Amino acid sequence: MAIKVGDKLPDAKFMVFKDGAPAQITGDEVFKGKRVALFAVPGAFTPTCSAKHLPGFKQHAADLKKKGVDTIACVSVNDVWVMKAWAADQGIGDEILMLADGSGDFTRALGLELDASRFGMGARSQRYSLIAKDGVVEQLNVEQGGEFRVSSAEYLLEHI
Repeated sequence: MAIKVGDKLPDAKFMVFKDGAPAQITGDEVFKGKRVALFAVPGAFTPTCSAKHLPGFKQHAADLKKKGVDTIACVSVNDVWVMKAWAADQGIGDEILMLADGSGDFTRALGLELDASRFGMGARSQRYSLIAKDGVVEQLNVEQGGEFRVSSAEYLLEHI
């Protein structure tokens, strides 16, 4: 069953690039005591993710912060090296925390996995965005297959 508004986010371990090396961080480090805008993409370097999704959150980072968001995070079922390369390609600095959910454990725990095998991508994440306060989901926007509307930074901003 998929996570819903009012649910606590599951325990998680992510990989990030920190101080020039891969490092593990926990969900508590990301979410505890903070209001977090989290968005998920099916894959780094994929067309919609690279042309619209990640750039939209980069463009609206300051607007989200003005609306009380402490951290903006992007999660993908990719390894930490891919997430690092994608961040560099997109010019992402400290404004967005790039979370690698390499084995998809967090994504499965949310119930938001996507079977992208027919595209040669295997198990991935559905495209979504959410707002969590202290690890509890306040807003959740899950896209229907192939769409890009409700998970955008613009949509999230309109509904905070």
